[in-house]
Amino acid sequence: QVHLVESGGGLMQAGGSLRLSCVASGRISSITSMGWYRQAPGEQRELVATIISGGTTNYADSVKGRFTISRDNAKNTVYLQMNSLKPEDTAVYYCNVQGVVTTTLFNSWGQGTQVTVSS
Repeated sequence: QVHLVESGGGLMQAGGSLRLSCVASGRISSITSMGWYRQAPGEQRELVATIISGGTTNYADSVKGRFTISRDNAKNTVYLQMNSLKPEDTAVYYCNVQGVVTTTLFNSWGQGTQVTVSS
């Protein structure tokens, strides 16, 4: 079983910055992908950013140039640096990690962390 713990959410004024962290723990053999998704009230969960084991990143168009995803492989941790925040960034942000535990694939989600951006 893989457990994810997120931190770093909160309330911020528009134009400010926040940094989210997500630590994965468990008998992880390898991690293939780490990412962040978000879900605003009444909306579907959407991709924010992902980073795969080779370091290739992918961003939603709405956050390109403002958000940066990074990972620390030694710590099984993924980060999301969010700059120039906008009110429309308000959502619950979920961490997602995919990989292998011994010989079994896993796809785990964090509990979510609230990000609220005031205008």
